[in-house]
Amino acid sequence: MLPLARPAGAAEGLRLLADGRHLGIMRHAIAPGTGDPSGFRLGDCATQRNLSEEGRAQSRRIGAAVREAGTGEARVFTSQWCRARDTASLLGLAPPEDLPELNSFFAERGEEAARTAALRAWIAAAPPGLPLLLVSHQVNITALTGVFPAPGEIVLLRREGAGLAVAGRVPPP
Repeated sequence: MLPLARPAGAAEGLRLLADGRHLGIMRHAIAPGTGDPSGFRLGDCATQRNLSEEGRAQSRRIGAAVREAGTGEARVFTSQWCRARDTASLLGLAPPEDLPELNSFFAERGEEAARTAALRAWIAAAPPGLPLLLVSHQVNITALTGVFPAPGEIVLLRREGAGLAVAGRVPPP
C-alpha cells in the first residue's frame, strides 16, 4: 500500500493532474459484471465485458471535468481491454496509447507482482511534464496503490524519489 499524502479533494485533485508532476490512474468506467466471460479474447470486444451506455456517458463526463479543471493536453495510456480503451477514447483528451502494463490480471492472479513491478518501472521512467492519465482495472490499481477504486474513479499519484504516494482520489462525476 502506498503512503497517503495530504489528500486532495476532487477539484483540487484534477488541478494536480494538470500540473504534470502528478499522474492519474483511473479505473475504467461502468461495465456491468465482474471479470470477463469464458472465451474472452483480447482483440475481440464481442467476447469481453464492455461499457454500458451509462459507462460511456460517465467517460464523457469525466473527460469534461478534467478539461474544465485545466488539463487541456494530456497523454492517455490504456489497458488493451475494450472497456478500458473505450473509456480512454471517450474521455476526449488525447488519442489513447496502449500500455500492456495496465492490462488486467484478474484471471491471472499469479501475474500480480510482475505486472505491478512493470507498471512501477514504467511510471518511474515516464518523463514529467505533460499530464499523464492511465486507464486500467480495479485489481491493477489496488495492487499498485492499496486503493479499491469505483468505476471511473481517478487515483492521483505523486512521484516521491523512486517511489509513489497517493495524493488524492477523484470520484467520478
